[in-house]
Amino acid sequence: MDLTAQIKKQFPLFNSDLIAEILVHAIEKEIPKDTELLREGQFIKVIPLVLNGLIKVFTRHEDKELLLYYIKPNESCIMSFSAGINQQPSKIYASTEEDSHLLLIPAEKLGKWTKQFPDFNSLFFLQYNLRYSDLLDTINSLLFDKLDKRVYDYLKEKVAVTQHNPLKISHRQIASELGTAREVISRIVKKLELEGKVKQSATTIEILD
Repeated sequence: MDLTAQIKKQFPLFNSDLIAEILVHAIEKEIPKDTELLREGQFIKVIPLVLNGLIKVFTRHEDKELLLYYIKPNESCIMSFSAGINQQPSKIYASTEEDSHLLLIPAEKLGKWTKQFPDFNSLFFLQYNLRYSDLLDTINSLLFDKLDKRVYDYLKEKVAVTQHNPLKISHRQIASELGTAREVISRIVKKLELEGKVKQSATTIEILD
């Protein structure tokens, strides 16, 4: 599938004039897994449109991270969009969770395109609603769920978004993304294994139900 057809298929809100602008100004890029895309405090140069792959968006304090949400195919990053259009530094970190095929929209085009193309705005209104819901879920989980439920839900979500089961993941990575200690995660994963919910090996964790 050529790029024009792919954009039309994955972003059906975009009209032909906007697609023509994207083809002229956007950078098409294949980015390997575990590549840092954005750091907190960095000014936004480009906004990603995800064609394939997966981006992880998170916040960080000292040596701990907290996963906020994933950006999946057919989506973009509302927090990067907001920082880019307001010329403010980023409040989040982002990295590729999987090998990813992205279209990188220059931030300098955002002001013009939001005025010229209502369908461009529509994409980010949709993204705002998605991310608002994601962040509410994260807050509710932090406030009300026990850590063993948070770990299990985290593993199920990662299986769903990556389409990999078993997951190749370490206890240290889980601890980092959930903002806790590795020893705590090791204890919880062992408990989940005894309950028949997961099966773990030296390098993988498999969801069983």
